[in-house]
Amino acid sequence: MVAERWITDVVPSQKFPLYTRANAGEVLPDPCSPLAWTVVWEPGVVQGWGDAQIACGTMDRDEFEMEPPEVVGLFGGYLYINGSMARLFGARGPGLTPEMIDLVYFGAHPDVTPYVAEPWHDRPANTAKLAAWMGKVMTTTDLPELIDDQSRANTIRAERPDLTSITDEQLVDRMRMFTSFIREMFCHHLEMTAGTSIGMGVLGAVAEAMGDPTIALKLITGVGDIDSAAPSHALWELSRRAEDSPEFRSGFDAFIYEFGSRGPNEWDIRSDTWETNPALAMALVEVMRPAADSGAPSIPNAKNIEQREAITAAIRAALADQPELLGSFNAGLHSAHLYLAGRERAKTNIIKVVNEVRLAMRELAARHDFTPSQMCMLLADELDAFVSGPDEFRARLAGREQQYLELFELEPPFIVNGVVKPLGEWLRKGTSVADESVVGDVLQGVPGSPGKAVGRARIVLDPADPFSLEPGDVLIAPITDPAWTPLFVPACAVVVNVGAQVSHAVIVSRELGIPCVVSVQNATERIPDGAMVEVDGDAGTVTLL
Repeated sequence: MVAERWITDVVPSQKFPLYTRANAGEVLPDPCSPLAWTVVWEPGVVQGWGDAQIACGTMDRDEFEMEPPEVVGLFGGYLYINGSMARLFGARGPGLTPEMIDLVYFGAHPDVTPYVAEPWHDRPANTAKLAAWMGKVMTTTDLPELIDDQSRANTIRAERPDLTSITDEQLVDRMRMFTSFIREMFCHHLEMTAGTSIGMGVLGAVAEAMGDPTIALKLITGVGDIDSAAPSHALWELSRRAEDSPEFRSGFDAFIYEFGSRGPNEWDIRSDTWETNPALAMALVEVMRPAADSGAPSIPNAKNIEQREAITAAIRAALADQPELLGSFNAGLHSAHLYLAGRERAKTNIIKVVNEVRLAMRELAARHDFTPSQMCMLLADELDAFVSGPDEFRARLAGREQQYLELFELEPPFIVNGVVKPLGEWLRKGTSVADESVVGDVLQGVPGSPGKAVGRARIVLDPADPFSLEPGDVLIAPITDPAWTPLFVPACAVVVNVGAQVSHAVIVSRELGIPCVVSVQNATERIPDGAMVEVDGDAGTVTLL
């Protein structure tokens, strides 16, 4: 029976009461394991999250608590983003509003409560700090901190020791040694995420002024240098080679070295990655193999780049006699491209280092005959005692794992507003059934990647089991993280239950040149598997044909 609360759960903030699973679901779709939370998240990611609030100027350190953290929530083991703090960025940022932040980060979910202003939200000193930070976002030409992070992450990977030859104590030290770096990298990641809204906001305003809101998405399509799209291109190239050829074997080995840190639920060290379970990557190659060479992702991407460049040239020509507005447009365009690519690079850097924690954990588990899942039931402050007497933990971890697995049966509420129901009162997954759509129904979501496509809907609930998806199908998914995105290559379009305009699915779809609609509520339940559908990435609609 599920306990009232999970061992790592936090108490929701009363000052910042609104929490959401939006976007959090593509970071940690499953309950976070105790070891991942207490080794990687609490001391590293979450602290970096707080640092970013200060670095951008949204808040001062005296305005929020970090023990327990108010910047995020963990309820039933599920990660939540603090929506109240995100709205404060909109309330204090010059030219921004909380409603704009809701649209960019949280989509159009009906459970999101309206923003209510409070006197303390108005803080001119923070507005001035945010103005300076936003000015930097609009004028910076490169992001050297991400190149430095990338170099350090690559060095950590290249200098990985033979884990089988070091002691238990050294393995534990290795699991802890990257905490400060993860904290620093995540601060950079959140700065990139916040920065995406600035340039995109400028482009949206220009598009509205020109009478065609759809061109805003087209202006940020095919920007290039998107790290999270690189695995999809690499897997496509592998799918063009015979599996038993030397070229395939050497190429696959190189792929695992470069991208092996990625995989389903990659932010949790309990989960497999392409390095720990190469069969996950091989399954993605096999899904791509039936596609003709004309299905190469570079082909639609090239068309989208051509369209983007044509629209850009047309806008510049239209604004030629308005130099101030033209300057704003050019700055916004450059900033949007730079920060969208930066957000994905920052994420890639972190995941590469998190994988090193994972591998140290797995070696420690293997040498004492524990599964990785059992090992991840430890808390960080139990690691030293575990090394001293592993057998004393067997019964405790087995019982804890049983309770943890029960969390997977729960349906986390999309919104938590100040109060978390006892876990025993949460809905069970599969008990809330949405009405199935019929021919002619139009499902509304949030526009993600431009264009239209018609294809057969394929409901895929697990990226490790993608074999129902065939070239030309429309991928209908509950959430997407980098383990999903190679499935975008054979698909003609992507539809996702949740997400917003900076979601991972959206950014990668734009790089691969396929239409994408996110935040289509219960799409995986409402769209019949096998139905013909039209996806309109400009309007954000899915029509059942």
